[in-house]
Amino acid sequence: MILPQLLWRFVHHRDDPEFYRMQAVDAIDWIEGSGIAVGPGTRVLDLGCGHGVFGGELLRRGCSVTFADEQNHLLPEYRNQPFVAVNLDRDRMDRLGLQGFDLVICSNVLEHLAKPEAFLSQADRLLAPGGRFYLSWTNWLSPWGGHEFSPWHYLGARVGPAIHDQLGKPRFHRPGVNLFVTSIGGILRHLREATDLRITRRAPRYYPEFWFLLHLPVLREFLAWNCALLLARRTDDTDGADGAKDAIAEPTAPRPIPAMPPGTDTRPRATTNPAPASPAR
Repeated sequence: MILPQLLWRFVHHRDDPEFYRMQAVDAIDWIEGSGIAVGPGTRVLDLGCGHGVFGGELLRRGCSVTFADEQNHLLPEYRNQPFVAVNLDRDRMDRLGLQGFDLVICSNVLEHLAKPEAFLSQADRLLAPGGRFYLSWTNWLSPWGGHEFSPWHYLGARVGPAIHDQLGKPRFHRPGVNLFVTSIGGILRHLREATDLRITRRAPRYYPEFWFLLHLPVLREFLAWNCALLLARRTDDTDGADGAKDAIAEPTAPRPIPAMPPGTDTRPRATTNPAPASPAR
């Protein structure tokens, strides 16, 4: 469980580079713990890459990474890597040549899309046979659903931000503009009923040891800080279908997070709409 470490890091160091790198390393460990190969020869798409922190960690493991976002905000050390400009609310992935990836990363982007269901309905086209799609996002009823104006978001998308503003605190996120209401149940239902993707594994991202929380309708909306899913194409082998491996796939002891090389220039990862720091994003 990395959530306590993330909260401690944010309280004492705010949005320093290590805060974001910790999240990426922990997520990659979870992916590898699910039996997904991550290393030389793995073709990766970091979709909604922001500064490229997540994809950068995969580059360090030998993966071939393509970065994609609405604008290029990659850190200087990743500027020579392939980059594709994409608007996830508008563009068709196949028309941009984004296909055939072994692993697609879409981390903390979904809640910033006006049409997340439309995006997910075409996401299977990004994957090579046997490929996996890692999707994680902060649902609205999560403790951090309102991002920087949490916990006032529990009073609604209009009243919550208004109270935050009256307290004189700045905010970047505006409901209906760059932050949208999503639910875990709604996204799971859409994936099952209206996409060519199947769920192979699911867990609260920052405490995957409590994977069973995502099997509890209603409660999961409040108890999951962030929902993490591994998805595969329905046309692929059905091994690992949703629920079949939950009891045996949860999780091994986390590996120590390696130290960054001295002088490495990494800044916080942004979403498709770059925003100020927020805990455990």
